[in-house]
Amino acid sequence: MFDEKLVIPAIFIGFACLEILVGRFSPKGRVSTRDAVIEGVSTLTIILLTVPAIFAIAPMLVEWVRPGSEGALAFLPWWVMLVMLLIGDDMTQYWWHRASHTFPWLYNLHRAHHSGGYMSVRIAYRNNLFYYLFMPGIWVSAVLVHLGFGPVYIAYLIVKMSVIFGAHSSWRWDEPLYRIKALSPLMWVIERTISTPATHAAHHGLHKEDGVTHYKGNYGNLLFFWDVLFGTAKITRRYPETYGIEGLEPVTAARELAWPLVRK
Repeated sequence: MFDEKLVIPAIFIGFACLEILVGRFSPKGRVSTRDAVIEGVSTLTIILLTVPAIFAIAPMLVEWVRPGSEGALAFLPWWVMLVMLLIGDDMTQYWWHRASHTFPWLYNLHRAHHSGGYMSVRIAYRNNLFYYLFMPGIWVSAVLVHLGFGPVYIAYLIVKMSVIFGAHSSWRWDEPLYRIKALSPLMWVIERTISTPATHAAHHGLHKEDGVTHYKGNYGNLLFFWDVLFGTAKITRRYPETYGIEGLEPVTAARELAWPLVRK
């Protein structure tokens, strides 16, 4: 029997297994106990608490404003629902992510995602505990599901999370494809449409002088097209040699996870 609640964890585990096979899931000398704590707490929180809470609260708020609204937009064609999800969820996530790198106070909710010195699927959910709680796209998705987008949202989420996990993964699925000359036109389209390991790794690079790192851009999650459209894209087909946060003093795991409740 198909259970959509198990699909996303299965995709996550699949990428983790691929990283283990190539020896990149836990790079020696880079992954600390601190990293494991941040990643474990943040990942479990979003999966077990944050998203379930949003998908429970949002419908209640909609019903309070508009009683009897459940399934009200279920008549829409699937492709209209898809466009609305791409704009309401993925594009707003692009702007939320971009804002997190623009406003210092908001970056405090996001810096945990960049404080690890490596790329891996294990950092996909690595963020402050409040980062996803306030992410507009998740609330929009919860409202749309309540209005009748459920089946389309499941398919959309499977594709989106596959792309996001793949973009964070140290198993670089795009790297061998760049070396195949016949695929160059196809890869030109792909890397301007969805996030790839190369474009997203650039966002996580440590030193902006390396010619690859671009942490003030490449914000896209599912669609890298938003970066192309809004002028924040950098495409090099290369990967930074080092990852992390440049120019900021390290802080405790508790502060990264629980700011502003923990400020020291």
